[in-house]
Amino acid sequence: MRRIVWQIRQPPRIRFGRGSAERLDVPDGCLVVTSGGARGRGWLEYAGLGDLPVFDRVEPNPSMETAEGILAEFGDGISCVVGIGGGSSMDVAKYCAFKAGWKKIMVPTTFGSGSEVTRISVLKVDGKKRSFHDDGIFADEAVVDPAFIDGADMEVVKNSAIDACAQCTEAYDSTIASPYARFMCDAAFCMLEGGILGMDRDRIAMGSMLDGLGFGNASTTLGHALSYVYSNEGAPHGRALASTTAVAHRFNGSRYAARFSRLVDRLGFEGVRLKQDRGEAADTIMEDRKHLDRNPVPVSRDDVVRLLEEVDGA
Repeated sequence: MRRIVWQIRQPPRIRFGRGSAERLDVPDGCLVVTSGGARGRGWLEYAGLGDLPVFDRVEPNPSMETAEGILAEFGDGISCVVGIGGGSSMDVAKYCAFKAGWKKIMVPTTFGSGSEVTRISVLKVDGKKRSFHDDGIFADEAVVDPAFIDGADMEVVKNSAIDACAQCTEAYDSTIASPYARFMCDAAFCMLEGGILGMDRDRIAMGSMLDGLGFGNASTTLGHALSYVYSNEGAPHGRALASTTAVAHRFNGSRYAARFSRLVDRLGFEGVRLKQDRGEAADTIMEDRKHLDRNPVPVSRDDVVRLLEEVDGA
């Protein structure tokens, strides 16, 4: 009998619930890392962070240069970073804190990336998305407050929700998914599915957190590998995944293929189309072994070209 060994990785402390982020108790020497909309939306005041030093220039699909700029600007006197915002803000905050040895408190305000509970940071390096994986990237504390979803723009909600759906369904099918990861991924998808179909935003927030715990202990697969070439051309990550994960699930024969596509239709996503040559894009995708080697079905370059044609509607 083959010996199977697996482990569970997650932050040491997770707090969930409405009001959990109100007036956060943070140590001295904290830096807030977020995006430009944080002040106008009142996030910092709600969380009691308004008097702290703030870096609020995190861009969508952030670059390594942004992280390096924060480290250069705020290197002295900082002992803790609070990442508050979407996945981009938290990815930058986690990476900076990991490199500098700072404490990390993550507070999501959009619910799709699950970044607050994963050991992953995704940044652009030389214009291409690259994911960094290390236990040192985990937050010391994740604070998940569904109150942030109140009044959120529908485009943000739907792009975040489909991102979470793509992550947990791809990770369920991953060759490295443990029983724990599959349990959490399935629970996450069921919670997200109910939240999307009933537009219950609290269920979406809960599903997003469960998704992070699930896929963070496995791996996303073919859908994400295909999506990055579209994201690198400027397509919103959720919109790209709506198309690429649907196509990947059909290729893999995923148990979630029909249900995922149903949610894409319900949310009304427009398709995406590559600007670059599909052959060149396929060469880039084939280099993404982190995703492809964990896909449940072997993937060739010819497969990738055909899948890109399907995504593009060619």
